[in-house]
Parts: sequence; structure tokens; C-alpha cells
Amino acid sequence: MTEYAQEQEMEIEALEAIVMDEFKEIHSSESGLNTSSRCFQITITPQSFSIKLPQLFAVQLGLIFAHTEKYPDEPPLLNVTSIKGVQPSDLKKLKEKLVQEAYENLGMAMIYTLVSSAKDWLSDLYGQDDENDDTEDLEAIKDDVIIPHGEPVTVETFIAWRERFEAELAIERAKLMPESVLSAPKENKLTGRQWFESGKGRGAAPVNERSEEEDEEDIDFDDDDFDDEEEDMLEHYLAEKSNS
Repeated sequence: MTEYAQEQEMEIEALEAIVMDEFKEIHSSESGLNTSSRCFQITITPQSFSIKLPQLFAVQLGLIFAHTEKYPDEPPLLNVTSIKGVQPSDLKKLKEKLVQEAYENLGMAMIYTLVSSAKDWLSDLYGQDDENDDTEDLEAIKDDVIIPHGEPVTVETFIAWRERFEAELAIERAKLMPESVLSAPKENKLTGRQWFESGKGRGAAPVNERSEEEDEEDIDFDDDDFDDEEEDMLEHYLAEKSNS
């Protein structure tokens, strides 16, 4: 292998590593070049900061090249073709530009330099359309954003709601209690909670009357019970807020 051939092979390996899927070897009959040497095509798309996939760009071109015997001391064979959306007149201008740059870079591996130049050229000429598309996409995303409305949940609003909720709950419990319980003397009257816990509020069988002292001994509320109840109320409150 000559020194030229070795340098050419190293450049091909480097291009495969850099441009990866955009690089491929093509048959000489597809290249448009008058050569039987190995021919390669690199797909070029405009520079863009969007997240578009290459196949979604409005324009794409293929930079085709083949190494000559003494490349890089002589320019490579070059051709450009439209993959999508590039006008023939623009391709002619680009090819002339790349040939001129090839002569300016003799003595060094230049294909990636030519690829970068073609990408900049394509971005300057056609990139504005993609930028407009990106702007439209961003505006569409903004339109889809749902701005939350309503009263924010704070400690104060929750406490106020809890007081209303407890009052409404007490009224509902009172409606279920029999008249005998409501009209009983104050010293013998059960609270709504005691009445429900005794089983009467759930349709249970009547229980024997007990002394107030026994009732006080049986009713033992842990702090955890109240904590659980507050958590349930908070969940109920948040559910009401989200539904409204």
C-alpha cells in the first residue's frame, strides 16, 4: 500500500467514525463521477438546534467524492446531488465552491472540511425555513400548555375548609340521630361521635345504658386516630379542589 493509499484509508475510517449513519459507500455508476475507484456519499442537512430527525428536514443533499491516485496532493473527484428540496442551480454553485476550496486545501485530508463548508452553505441558504418551522412548533407547544386556575392550597385555606367540613359533617350526623338522643339531658347526652361509635348510628342493636364514668373509660382516642382523620380530610379537600 502506497503512502497515498494509506492516508486515504485512514481518512475514510475517520469519516465513518465522525458522521456514522450519514456516511456510505456507493457504486461508481451512482456517483456521477468518471471513475472506477471507490465512491462515497455523505448526507448533509442544515445546521439546526431543533430536535428534528434528519429525515424530517425540508432539504438534504449528498456530497459524493472519490479519492484520486495522489490525493491529498491533488483534489478529490467531487459531485453534489439533491436528496430532497435543493435546486439544480444551487447545486451547481455549491460544487464550484467546493472544487475551489479543495484546491485551497491541497496537501491535507480535506473531505471533512468540505462537508462542514457544504453544511454551512446549506444552512445559510435553506436553514431559515427550518427555523420558522421550529418557531411555529414552539408556538404550538405554548398553546397546548394548560395554565392552572383557582385558589392555591395553603394552610389557611385548608383550615378554613376543614372548619366548614366539620360543621357540615356535624349537621349530617345530627340528622341521623333519633329525637330521644337530641332531647336527652345534657349530662346524659352522647356526642355525635360517641353515638356513632356506640353502633346506634350504623343500625346496630341497642346497647345497655352505662354510667358516664364507664363511657369515659371506654372512649380512648389516640393521637394517631386524629392524624389519620386529618390526612383523610386533606385528601378529600384536595380532591374537591381539583374537581372544582
